[in-house]
Amino acid sequence: TKVMGFVLIGFSDFPELRIPLFVFFFLTYLVTLTGNVLLMTIIRLHRHLHIPMYFYLSILSFSETCYTFAVIPKMLVNLITEEKSISFTGCAVQMFFFIGFGGTNCMLLTAMGYDRCVAICKPLHYRVLMNGRVCSQLVAFATVTGFTLSLIDTYFIFTLPFCGEKEINHFFCDMGPVIQAACKENNGIEIVIFIFCIVVVFGSFLLILLSYVFIFNTILKIPSTEGKRKALSTCASHLTVVVVHFGCASIIYLRPKSTYSLEEDTLISVTYTVVTPLLNPVVYSLRNKDVHLALRKGLGRRLCT
Repeated sequence: TKVMGFVLIGFSDFPELRIPLFVFFFLTYLVTLTGNVLLMTIIRLHRHLHIPMYFYLSILSFSETCYTFAVIPKMLVNLITEEKSISFTGCAVQMFFFIGFGGTNCMLLTAMGYDRCVAICKPLHYRVLMNGRVCSQLVAFATVTGFTLSLIDTYFIFTLPFCGEKEINHFFCDMGPVIQAACKENNGIEIVIFIFCIVVVFGSFLLILLSYVFIFNTILKIPSTEGKRKALSTCASHLTVVVVHFGCASIIYLRPKSTYSLEEDTLISVTYTVVTPLLNPVVYSLRNKDVHLALRKGLGRRLCT
């Protein structure tokens, strides 16, 4: 019988924690949405923030907002209702957008690393190398590549045979749990998907690492301690987000199948679906003087009026 839907049983082992988890995730989601929308608005309204670094940051904030929207609303509904089912099509759509925006975020972080590399290593050529056309092309490449790979992954996974109403031991339709819910194993599809994950996650991380090799090499040549500190401070926020984002993604998607633990995966997935999107506006808002200044100006104008 062709499967008509799935049952998401993530968090079912903790029925007494459903309400506290709902409250925690709901409040975190509200803060995440507010933070990302506020960050995008600040960047949009203040001309001194109309530079490549903040252009990428605003796109990343938009992508993170869509990324969380693909997962968290359904998770919140499942926490407070007995109905935990999701249709076959709904599961495929959720996976497509989750992987698409997740892959796009990886490549946007790579573009931001390249931006910092050019700003520190080639400051005199920065405006030429990082003009509006180049920035738009990098964003378009990240988006098209992320969603193309997502479409391929989702297609391969949902051509697997599923029988009856299958339980997915997760709170959303992620690749690993859905593959394990199939009627039979298909190692060929799993290898293809693993290769795509390496291309997106590990490939992006290697490019970021290469950017920082050039960055640190240039910083070491700066004679003054103050100059080194200023150069490093422009990279601190980006590095923080990169470490958390790629750390979680690597643990989930780049480890051997024999080490899978769905319970551990659920905990780690909470980190990169709920906590990491919150980290982006918080880190860039708390550590960035330009954003602080724009926020104070905006609040000052509102108080005056």
